[in-house]
Amino acid sequence: MRVRRGVQFVALGLSMLLAGCGSAPLPGGEGGDGYTVMIEFADVTDLVEYSSVKVDEVTVGEVSSVAVTNDWTAAVEVQINPEVDLPANAIARLRQTSLLGEKFVDLSAPTEEKPKGTLDDGDTIPLGHTDRGAEVEEVLGALALVLQGGGLSQLRTINTELVDVMEGREGEIKDTLSELDEFMSSLDEQKEEIVIALEALDDLSVKLADQKDTIGDAIDAIAPGVTTLAEQEDLITDAIVALGELGDTGSEVIEQSGDETIAMLQDLQPILENLVAAGDDFPQALELGASYPFPSNITDAIDDDFVNLHITLDASLEDILGNLLGPTPIEDDRQGNEPDEPGQEPGSGIDPITGGLEDLLGVGIGGGDEEEE
Repeated sequence: MRVRRGVQFVALGLSMLLAGCGSAPLPGGEGGDGYTVMIEFADVTDLVEYSSVKVDEVTVGEVSSVAVTNDWTAAVEVQINPEVDLPANAIARLRQTSLLGEKFVDLSAPTEEKPKGTLDDGDTIPLGHTDRGAEVEEVLGALALVLQGGGLSQLRTINTELVDVMEGREGEIKDTLSELDEFMSSLDEQKEEIVIALEALDDLSVKLADQKDTIGDAIDAIAPGVTTLAEQEDLITDAIVALGELGDTGSEVIEQSGDETIAMLQDLQPILENLVAAGDDFPQALELGASYPFPSNITDAIDDDFVNLHITLDASLEDILGNLLGPTPIEDDRQGNEPDEPGQEPGSGIDPITGGLEDLLGVGIGGGDEEEE
């Protein structure tokens, strides 16, 4: 009886212990009250309940449940300690403590955008803000793809070819690496200018994208011109060939007439020097010649079809007769000329006042009587 009762007490204690394990946290987990957040993952692999939830490698909660939604995504419910503050747009990643360690959920603030709001009880971290690390099986599978089917032999071939290429060219390769190092250093020193150039190129691309309709219309408008040029290709070619022949002919003419051209330029040099020395006198002379016989100050005074003109007239009788009859013997004598008629003495002849009128009118002037024939 005592043995049977002892067995019953032991069975009762084990049953109570197993019943308490449903609500007790696992070793390393965080229990207690907190707020609940739902996280959507594309794949949680072997994540289980009571797995840790960490922030900056510090455990702040645990996984309450793992379920599958209608769109075949994993819905992971986590319980976080109340003193933990996270932004509403927090990032959730599924990570592993070691190569073969347990899975845990890592929470952090976003890095590609500014933190917004506060993560509260009942909030959901959407699928776009979740990610998971590569599994060991995936890494080994990728390595198997590389090594399977002669991957190692290909690596060996590449290594052998590199050795053959570099053998005997160590100095040249060293110089090349030195120049490459200088080039990379120069790029590093000019990284700000490169960033500015890339930003300017980005702005240009944006402006070109905004003007794509205009650019398209311009290209469409250029198309007929290009077609016309293509049709006139033969004529353009002939014109270029003819222009080349003209250049050759011109070169021959210049070579043959080089001495004559230099001589003409030397003969032209004094004329140009005199024109330069004339200064403003030459243009003024041309202006006066164009307005002959009236100077420009008179032609400028002409208004419409009339002009006021002042003339001084010298009406000396001696000058008039002299212009009409020619010089008198007295004037000839004064000038030292010989008489017009043989035997005529100097000082005699037509009277400067009356003699000319007598000859002009055919009558005598004075007191003398004419003799009748």
